[in-house]
Amino acid sequence: MKTYLTSTIFRKVLASLSGLFLVVFLLGHLAGNLQLFIPGDIGKTQFNKYALFMTTNPAVFVLSLLTYFSIVSHIILTIYLAIFSRKARPVKYYSSSDSKTSTWSSRNMTFLGIILLLFLIVHLRSFWYEMHFGAMPYQVLEDGSKIKDLHQITTQSFKQGWYTSFYVTCMFFLGLHLYHGVQSGLQTIGLKTRKYSSSLNVLGIGVSILIPTIFATIPIYIYLTG
Repeated sequence: MKTYLTSTIFRKVLASLSGLFLVVFLLGHLAGNLQLFIPGDIGKTQFNKYALFMTTNPAVFVLSLLTYFSIVSHIILTIYLAIFSRKARPVKYYSSSDSKTSTWSSRNMTFLGIILLLFLIVHLRSFWYEMHFGAMPYQVLEDGSKIKDLHQITTQSFKQGWYTSFYVTCMFFLGLHLYHGVQSGLQTIGLKTRKYSSSLNVLGIGVSILIPTIFATIPIYIYLTG
């Protein structure tokens, strides 16, 4: 047992589990962000109340800690595995069959990870940091109470062409990362058996297309309607 817990296989399982958990987080995050499609004051109020709930609910706080832990763990583990793989094959070789037996995303997961890490830093700075530590504007509700107006911060950001372009481009890279990562993760933890292989391939492709595409439509919609 001790040998297994210190093995590369165990680290691959942890990297896969943390990655798959983050996919579940993306689905939840996307569900919340869909409220940005609701027009007018109704949509603004609903989104701001959602943001308030996500930053004050104790259960969500615990889930947030698990999410942060998963992000850090996934980054550290994947970097370690990439270095280990490179050291295990110090002499780089090329086979003409490489491009036929693997996808571009599977051969460039480290590059994709770096791009997504950069996006995560910019994204957290633009929204999470502002929500918790920035000089936030406030929305006055009908009962006279005030809540932080994250809706205004978000829409102002997406009304900038460069930020929307950056966001949409990163969603494209997210799709490539998910395309290989989901299927690889399911295979690593033993779910991708011969019986379910085709179904899980469809699931992986669907996730890699739908999540980034819907995320990307939000800033595009705000930019075009703003």
